[in-house]
Amino acid sequence: MVLGGVGMRNVLVTGGAGYIGSHAAKALARAGMRPVVYDNFVYGNRWAVKWGPLVEGDIRDRATLLDAFSRYEIDAVMHFAAFAYVGESMTQPGRYFDNNVAGSFNLLESMQLANIRNIVFSSTCATYGTPDSVPITEETPQRPVNPYGETKLMIERALHWYGEAHGITSLALRYFNASGADPEGEIGEAHDPETHLIPLILDAVAGKREAIDVFGTDYPTRDGTCERDYIHVSDLADAHLQALRYLAAGGQTSAINLGTGQGHTVREVIHAVEAVTGKPVPFRETGRRAGDPPVLVADARRAAQMLGWTPRRSDLPTIVDTAWVWHQNRP
Repeated sequence: MVLGGVGMRNVLVTGGAGYIGSHAAKALARAGMRPVVYDNFVYGNRWAVKWGPLVEGDIRDRATLLDAFSRYEIDAVMHFAAFAYVGESMTQPGRYFDNNVAGSFNLLESMQLANIRNIVFSSTCATYGTPDSVPITEETPQRPVNPYGETKLMIERALHWYGEAHGITSLALRYFNASGADPEGEIGEAHDPETHLIPLILDAVAGKREAIDVFGTDYPTRDGTCERDYIHVSDLADAHLQALRYLAAGGQTSAINLGTGQGHTVREVIHAVEAVTGKPVPFRETGRRAGDPPVLVADARRAAQMLGWTPRRSDLPTIVDTAWVWHQNRP
């Protein structure tokens, strides 16, 4: 496929067997491109690789990366491969800096050697830490409060300098709360261990866990529980496709928030699950969890302006409904 007048058909999707990466691979295939999944399966799932070739490898392995670039004539990279458990990053920071930072540096060096000049980077709102105000714009100071967010911010900075030195053009996409599942039910969320709110609630509804914990009921929000901006994973995948089109058309290196601009509290998510499933959610109220900001909501206007992207599936009932269908049928 030709995007923006520039040939860009073969895309290496690092971490393409993971939750967001697999949805991006499906979006690429539907757009007529060939996603080449590159994954070491520490957390990825083999059943999620459905839309193109698979290269089993680690992003720290330069020889395997360079072979994949050559063999599949890679035109661009979508980089999802990362460890992403905030709590684990607090207790094992070295593991995160080794994989997320050293691995990404090796990927960028390999791209430079292979003369590949476009990369869409999976970043995160965790680079902002605890913001002084909401909604969060791209100009909000980035002050991570955990090693996971720090590793993502380090790669954002590295992308700037690789652009200056080697002409690598990048778009860093700072996600808010990825959620939901493929509307056609082919892929969805399956982490081990699971830490995301909606699948945890669905586990409780399905009897796979006794109850969920609601951490803090005294926050300065409309019902006392934390408020977050939930974005459907298929909308995220579409944004990655638009980001690739932007780079192919000569777009400049930048960073963009991906969210809806609307927050939902933990209690509101619980009520939405009860409405969709018709079942009560067992939950326990407990104290606040250290490091949880009261509200994290995106200002996503730049994504609309630069990419022409707006979320189409990110209303809470659609998110919960697609997640519930997947939850009942997943491998």
